[in-house]
Amino acid sequence: MFIRCLLSVNNGRGQIVIHQYKNNGYNIVLDTNSGAVHVVDDLVYDVIGLLDQGKDSNSICQELKSAYPESDIKEAITECHELEEAGQLFTKDIYRDAIIDFKARQTVVKALCLHIAHDCNLACKYCFAEEGEYHGRRALMSFEVGKKALDFLIANSGSRRNLEVDFFGGEPLMNWQVVKDLVKYGREQEKLHDKKFRFTLTTNGVLLNDEVMEFCNKEMANVVLSIDGRKEIHDLMRPFRGGKGSYDLIIPKFQKFAESRNQEKYYVRGTFTRNNLDFAEDVLHLADLGFKQISVEPVVAQESEDYSIREEDIPKICEEYDKLAKEMIKREKEGRGFNFFHFMIDLTGGPCVYKRLSGCGSGTEYLAVTPWGDFYPCHQFVGQEEFLMGNVDEGLKRLDIRDEFKCCNVYAKEKCRDCFARFYCSGGCAANSYNFHGSINDAYDIGCKLQQKRIECAIMIKAALADAE
Repeated sequence: MFIRCLLSVNNGRGQIVIHQYKNNGYNIVLDTNSGAVHVVDDLVYDVIGLLDQGKDSNSICQELKSAYPESDIKEAITECHELEEAGQLFTKDIYRDAIIDFKARQTVVKALCLHIAHDCNLACKYCFAEEGEYHGRRALMSFEVGKKALDFLIANSGSRRNLEVDFFGGEPLMNWQVVKDLVKYGREQEKLHDKKFRFTLTTNGVLLNDEVMEFCNKEMANVVLSIDGRKEIHDLMRPFRGGKGSYDLIIPKFQKFAESRNQEKYYVRGTFTRNNLDFAEDVLHLADLGFKQISVEPVVAQESEDYSIREEDIPKICEEYDKLAKEMIKREKEGRGFNFFHFMIDLTGGPCVYKRLSGCGSGTEYLAVTPWGDFYPCHQFVGQEEFLMGNVDEGLKRLDIRDEFKCCNVYAKEKCRDCFARFYCSGGCAANSYNFHGSINDAYDIGCKLQQKRIECAIMIKAALADAE
């Protein structure tokens, strides 16, 4: 029999969930609760499927005897039972009953998204922030507001030493001096409070220059560079306000910046829409430009928008993920591989249990701060007054909102409870759930299907590259 386990973990007993699929010539079985991944031959694949249906050994032999020798079938059944006894197949869910403890845990704030600028020099057509205004007025964050935000983070971080601050917009480089001043202030506070700040920055590149690059290479743990891919696609969706495209201006800057960071600790981040369902071409275009860290993600928009992704687009998108995965394997074997954010999966460790269950920590561990100092659960809720949680002067006032997000987890979402992807996507985006269903405890259905496909491709890539070793 052929069974190769890419990961062996025993997570104990509880609900039984496995996921079987075929991709690029591989038969893959994921034991959801343990995280064990098995690459198997056709016989074992069929046996596992029948065991999952509750069939006993005699029934399985009868059902498969026309396709395989009986002795091989019995051997496969025995091997599957051995995997089950080892906690690598048909393991049960030990987390569901522990969710009460999860809800009762102490809440500390570990990350802030500072909206350093509610303004932008581009007019991206899909921007949820409405050209940086976030359903409100244009504004730049003052140093005093930013300073209070960092003070709040320090004061509410408990014993946690490592803290994260993302400079976000709009376009943060439109308020560059305040970014620098806040980094300096943060570094001063590190020594006083035994904390360590991890600063990050997201930029469209229009104002990027040598001075910015030098500062970021010294102070920013990660930098996100926004670009959608091919020139015609990028310029269509990310023009200046006058309509002129921004591709030609930013590409040489981004290439220089990526090289200055040794092709690490950055990623180029794009959005694909209904205008480029062949988005694998955009990912490969960015790779051909020399970028090694790439993320191109599906737009999230209401169906009324002409660029939105619809249910009927899912098969085409899944084909593109398959196409991209195969090309990535080929390039990796040729020594010219690159990382694609949505295919990066850790089968040997991964995030802690709490993160696997509740995701990004929005509204609890992670908050967004507006230029005037208001707190929201995350950047995608900014401007929705029903989610206004407090401000830098008074602290968190709406603890009921925090507690609602605290209870947002894969077991609170009916669609997530039996989904094989739940410990990888952690229940998906709360903002997307709210915007499509009016509840943070639902799930954005198109996003779920695409996430499931990405996980399947990511695991297949691991199998293919393991084969090449």
